[in-house]
Amino acid sequence: MSADGTATASTSHATTLTHRAIAEAHKEPNDSAPYSSPTSNHSTARASTGGTNPARSVFRAISRTLTANMQPEREIGAAPTFMQSIMAVVRHSYLNILCLFIPVSWILHFVLPENSKNDTIIFVCSFIAIIPLAKLLAFATDQLSMRVGQTLAGLLNATLGNAVELIVSIIALLKCDLQVVQSSLIGSILSNILLVLGMCFFAGGVRFSEQGFGVSPVQLNASLLTVSVIAILLPAAFHFLVDPTTTDSIENSKILSVSHASALILLFIYCLYLVFQLRSHKRLYNDEDPGVDAPKTVKYDPGEKSVGRITKYLRGSRGGIGAAPADGIFRTATGEPVAPRSESPVDDTNEATATADIESAPHPPHPAVEIPEMNLIVTLGLLVFDTVLVAVTAEFLVDSINGLVEGGGISREFVGLILLPIVGNAAEHATAVAVSVKDKLTLSLGVAVGSSIQIALFVIPFIVTLSWIIGKPLTMLFDPLESLSMFFAVLVVNYTTQDGKSNWLEGAILMLLYVILATMFWFYPGVDVSKDLLHFDLTSC
Repeated sequence: MSADGTATASTSHATTLTHRAIAEAHKEPNDSAPYSSPTSNHSTARASTGGTNPARSVFRAISRTLTANMQPEREIGAAPTFMQSIMAVVRHSYLNILCLFIPVSWILHFVLPENSKNDTIIFVCSFIAIIPLAKLLAFATDQLSMRVGQTLAGLLNATLGNAVELIVSIIALLKCDLQVVQSSLIGSILSNILLVLGMCFFAGGVRFSEQGFGVSPVQLNASLLTVSVIAILLPAAFHFLVDPTTTDSIENSKILSVSHASALILLFIYCLYLVFQLRSHKRLYNDEDPGVDAPKTVKYDPGEKSVGRITKYLRGSRGGIGAAPADGIFRTATGEPVAPRSESPVDDTNEATATADIESAPHPPHPAVEIPEMNLIVTLGLLVFDTVLVAVTAEFLVDSINGLVEGGGISREFVGLILLPIVGNAAEHATAVAVSVKDKLTLSLGVAVGSSIQIALFVIPFIVTLSWIIGKPLTMLFDPLESLSMFFAVLVVNYTTQDGKSNWLEGAILMLLYVILATMFWFYPGVDVSKDLLHFDLTSC
């Protein structure tokens, strides 16, 4: 080939990369480029040598990344009609019946006079009303996620799953209830990495002896959570080690400056994390190709009994009521012996296979076409409508916290750290546990741990930055006991996930640790950091 022909081919390829970003996402590395005119070739060559606008290059890179991640894992079938989509929303879950508490909580908020007893009633009704809203938000998120790639689907589930916490935090911030803001954010992290992740490990362990997941992304997530813990612990260390002669105004000014700088740095780290997850290393977050470092899922051996089989065995589901008889022979109600079951022809060499648990069967292949339950318009409409309902109901919920706490029996710390995160994470509970049972633990980790990372690296610094903008004295100095609880929780999660394998016992450990923390915070009165430690004047806040 001549030199001119070689130059034409190379510059033509450069033109394709520059002007056709969508085609690049689907383009094989060895595809040949179409012919383009010499004029456009020379202009493109000049642009590639230094005339390209940096902002345009960033925009093209973002466009290529989004285009590549927008491709669904499987083919999407025909979307249902508008009425079919509406009926799918109505029939989605039995929890929809709890939507009756939405108008009830609104009416009570405007009708009942403000006192401790009435605020408790409003809080309970608003709390119950948010549960079906979170479930519908998860349903709409799932319908939207099936139309994109798995990595972006996990990011969507984690992001929209945190919508309730973000809305509650913003409303509490505007009302200057800084203690609820901080405790609800820490509680969201604890709920995700202990309760949600523990439920995923336990639910998957009921079906599989061990489940494997990518070690590299999990260790990276643990490192990111550790960085966020350090950013939370350092202001506390600063406060307790500062010179006692330092005046409150000087100390408060320095802690606010440290908090604002840390928030901006954490936001930058989160942007880098998005680039890593969605572009440079997105294969690490794919269940279909978890990488060579991911241990394989192990099914129960014929000689072992899964948790589900042990439960059935204790119920006597194989031949009678109660435990197995002393002679080992199961009998019917008339006393006749029951022959042992066999799932395959009698063969001594195949006996282990014949008595294997049903969970040991190979996974059914994924359907070639995935049928959505809602069309795209109804899905987006449900997301917007549901978010508005959550915002209004959450405002009434926050308004009623003061009366609930003043009535005694429950502390503000427990409300913010335990109750609000549980109702806010209801969507993630359902999504993460459902996919873990299907042996998609990488996606479960993306929802549970990924949601914690979003809270730690995005929501907390975003709220701190927002408070800086609107003039609220919110800092990164959290309640010392909350900060220590988060540190120990991240430490335990790091130990349980560092081998890239999980089982039901590890899930039980994480859940029970969450129960221990919940019990402790039930009796812990809590510390209002802004008032008691930093002595901010919140009367004019």
